[in-house]
Amino acid sequence: MTGKATAGARAAFIVVTCLFFAWGFITSNNDPLIAALRGIYTLSIAEGMLTQFAFFLAYFVVSLPAAALLARLGHSRTIITSLLVMVGACLLVLVASQFEQYVLVLVSLFIMASGITALQVAANPLAASLGPPETSHFRLTLAQAFNSLGVVLGVNIGSKIMLREDVFGAGGQIAEGVSRGQALSAVDHAFVLIGIAVAALAILIFAFRRRIDESAAKGEIENASPLEALRSGWAQFGAIAIFLYVGAEVTIGSIMINFLNRPDVLGVSLKTAGDFYLTWLYWGGALVGRFIGSAVLTRVRASHLLTGAAIVAACLAAAAFALTGPASAYCALAVGFFNSIMFPTIFSLTLERSKASNASISGLLCMAIVGGAVLPWASGKIADATGMIGTTFVLPVIAYIGITIFAAAGRNVGVRPDEATPASPH
Repeated sequence: MTGKATAGARAAFIVVTCLFFAWGFITSNNDPLIAALRGIYTLSIAEGMLTQFAFFLAYFVVSLPAAALLARLGHSRTIITSLLVMVGACLLVLVASQFEQYVLVLVSLFIMASGITALQVAANPLAASLGPPETSHFRLTLAQAFNSLGVVLGVNIGSKIMLREDVFGAGGQIAEGVSRGQALSAVDHAFVLIGIAVAALAILIFAFRRRIDESAAKGEIENASPLEALRSGWAQFGAIAIFLYVGAEVTIGSIMINFLNRPDVLGVSLKTAGDFYLTWLYWGGALVGRFIGSAVLTRVRASHLLTGAAIVAACLAAAAFALTGPASAYCALAVGFFNSIMFPTIFSLTLERSKASNASISGLLCMAIVGGAVLPWASGKIADATGMIGTTFVLPVIAYIGITIFAAAGRNVGVRPDEATPASPH
């Protein structure tokens, strides 16, 4: 790269990193939103998890059309279109509150996630390509670190706005004398803030659209369909790992506020569980872990670091299920730190190993994010059936074991599983 091209790629990467921050901020608001909606509409655990089901279902439904859109429009126009769709979803949330209809909230979240899906299909391989190939792990993990910063701020601000202690009582239900409309107005305030921020980001992307398109890897959006990636054994394996990881992370984050609220765990209020424990210990741990991980990945092989992180996460999730009281709570919260490097490392390992185009792999991996719909809902059904909220950690334990197998199979960085057996751990 020439000096001018390098400077252009650097500026494009900074702007793209803002996108990672934005979708982290938005997605993390689902955690306090679930707690708020459970209190407002008196929902079971599985019914509350339908918010995540509606949100993450979009990744499966929209990834294929999003890849086609990327191939047709290019990076900047796809990103701007996605952001405008997200603004529209925020407006629909306000309509849902006026009619006090939970189903309209679910529709709004599906539309919101549709925009984020197209955003990720475009932005993940773009971040990996904006610089030398040998530092792609570093760039994607660094961008994901800012995604975690967005998550931390999103959960903290969302909890403060949606889970105010004058609105929700100690048991998580609407406080006496507070109407459903008043509780929903707090949800409206959060989504108005999100809508304004996303609109501002669309303007920023529009201003930098030429640098982004000029810095993108040539030919990156050719053969963008995930169907092309399905012919790669390693891309399929990576998709399974992403499915498991997102399902585990979303399950734990979604249940955390209600889990910590229980008297046999920590017994703290919903607001405290959200804007302190979930924000600073669970998601804050992921934030710190990603910054540390981005540095460690310059010295340690990605597959080795992923193996260690997945093993520890499995042990912590199992301890959260088996123990009670503060010990259970802090084991659950500690999982966030070890989650930190998993998504970007799985993603970049898959890009590195597969013969398919980056855009097609990105489309397939984004489809696999549907794990965030399936595992939380299934975990909620298990918890409702057993009457034990701690059983929501069972499926995440299994998921982390699956990720460990993926990581162990990926230790030979120079060998493509398309050319050597994917299951071989040598």
